[in-house]
Amino acid sequence: MIPLLHQSLYYWYSQNGRHTLPWRTTNNPYHIYVSEIMLQQTQVKTVLERFYFPFLERFPTLSDLANADVDDVLKKWEGLGYYTRARNLHAAAQQCNGILPTNANDLIKLPGIGQSTAHAISAFAYRESLPILDANVKRILHRYFAVRERNEKKLWGYAYTLFDPNSPFEYNQAMMDIGATICTPKKPLCACCPFEKWCQGKTSPLDYPMAKVTTQKPIRIRNILVYQKGESYALIQRRTQFLSGLWGFYESEELPDESLKFLGEITQHYSHFTLQADVYLIEEERLPEGFEWFSTEEITKLSLGRADHKVIAQIVQDQKKYHR
Repeated sequence: MIPLLHQSLYYWYSQNGRHTLPWRTTNNPYHIYVSEIMLQQTQVKTVLERFYFPFLERFPTLSDLANADVDDVLKKWEGLGYYTRARNLHAAAQQCNGILPTNANDLIKLPGIGQSTAHAISAFAYRESLPILDANVKRILHRYFAVRERNEKKLWGYAYTLFDPNSPFEYNQAMMDIGATICTPKKPLCACCPFEKWCQGKTSPLDYPMAKVTTQKPIRIRNILVYQKGESYALIQRRTQFLSGLWGFYESEELPDESLKFLGEITQHYSHFTLQADVYLIEEERLPEGFEWFSTEEITKLSLGRADHKVIAQIVQDQKKYHR
């Protein structure tokens, strides 16, 4: 059965695979590494259209990335989200001295690289005979083997069961494409799937895997205080785990003065909570500890989170009103 399944898989991939993706037409391990990190929790379209090529243009080699300032790396990552990925990418480049390991066992020792990512980089760049287990492949395995419970250890076993050790590149790329275009979360196209003949979950694919327990994201209410001195504004580089390394304005649960100038309100959705904030302008030369003054032109060169970009837009709008 397995040889027939592989034949069906490769025929489908030859006809329908996304063969022209730039990280599939290169043997450059660094380019493949960057793509794998960017594609974590991010759609191919977003990575391809806005981030992949500009990032490689700015940091053409792993050594260039290792020698860059982390602020520059975060700036080129700006808008892609999950900034820990960018910090880990930079840290890994420095840890391996600009030379990427050539096998999964060594790759997994680098910051930000888990087992599936290590397998993917090694299979695609070095043709190491290893399966991957990203979200798309997990969904296929859940349905193919009719496994409802979310058990990663068990799925790794199934991943090796279906794997073709003779064609790690084609097999893994085909599996990812089927998960992305055929075996989709909500409307799977089972009749078009090369696994349809053998899939145990095809009669009720939406039952696999078991639905996650969803909880409503909490809403975080804050005041954002924009300290102003002439044409300069105060920001701090965050050191906490959330948005670490990005610059931002002062946030407070309390409003120190009801007479502060109100600039507007913003809403920003994050993965674990939603931020709702009122934005105020405060003319005060004494800054909270750690803050620095920047002109609006200088701010454009800093790496900012999306919420702080919205604050900048309100500042610019206020400036236009003032200079009319």
